[in-house]
Amino acid sequence: MPKLSHQELTQKATEIRIDIVKMLNSAGSGHSGGALGMTDIFTALYFNVLNHDPENPGWEDRDRLILSNGHIVPVRYAALAHAGYFPLTKLKTLRSLESDLQGHPERVRIPALETTSGPLGSGLGQAAGIAYAARMDHRRFRTFCITSDGEHDEGNHWEAVMFAAKYKLSNLTVFVDRNNIQIDGFTHDVMPLESLSEKYKAFNWHVVLIDGHNFAQILSGVEQARSEYQKPTVIIAKTIPGKGVSFMENKFEWHGKAPNDDETKKALRELSKLQKQHAE
Repeated sequence: MPKLSHQELTQKATEIRIDIVKMLNSAGSGHSGGALGMTDIFTALYFNVLNHDPENPGWEDRDRLILSNGHIVPVRYAALAHAGYFPLTKLKTLRSLESDLQGHPERVRIPALETTSGPLGSGLGQAAGIAYAARMDHRRFRTFCITSDGEHDEGNHWEAVMFAAKYKLSNLTVFVDRNNIQIDGFTHDVMPLESLSEKYKAFNWHVVLIDGHNFAQILSGVEQARSEYQKPTVIIAKTIPGKGVSFMENKFEWHGKAPNDDETKKALRELSKLQKQHAE
């Protein structure tokens, strides 16, 4: 599909954020903070980075995108719908009984989903396995993995970090959503993680630091990963949880909370104002 300009990406990201807020309000439950915070990265991936085909989601040479922190899946559902994988009207079924759009993604529900995610810390192992298999089979597709900073508390994540480095999986790119929050509070209070960049470097990874809301930096980070042939790449993206909705931003309480009707109206007013600004 054609790539979007930076202005078009900004406009699309706002549209996706509006749908995320509506989805979560309709469901009455879900995770607002991370979904809104990662919207710019998902928008860049689906509309500028990934080699994929909504008309043929099972295409063998498609790039693979693994979502490890499955609770932020509303942003992936919204991005998939906007990319043409299924109708936008389906978004309102989020978390409904028998809906394809469950609170954590299920691979068999939607063809575009590569894995079922739920247990934190498991996604990188899956992504590394896919990247390793691609190399064994001499396939040229790339594997991308989205991880949260909080799931770096999990030991099996670091086992996968070692595996990817040992086999020099340069066809693997990992995004870390460095939003500094998790369900119980701020990451520096729950389990201090810094220095993440130095830790990954010590594990022999190529490290890129970006502003996760700056499309130029997001796309540049991906290009740096593509030009690395000896190591896997981790892109540590500084993001604002709840981005675009002032009363949600940087509040860990919104990690796993959906907006009520009044909060939804307020959020949509703010996002609609941004939408108008982007269109001018």
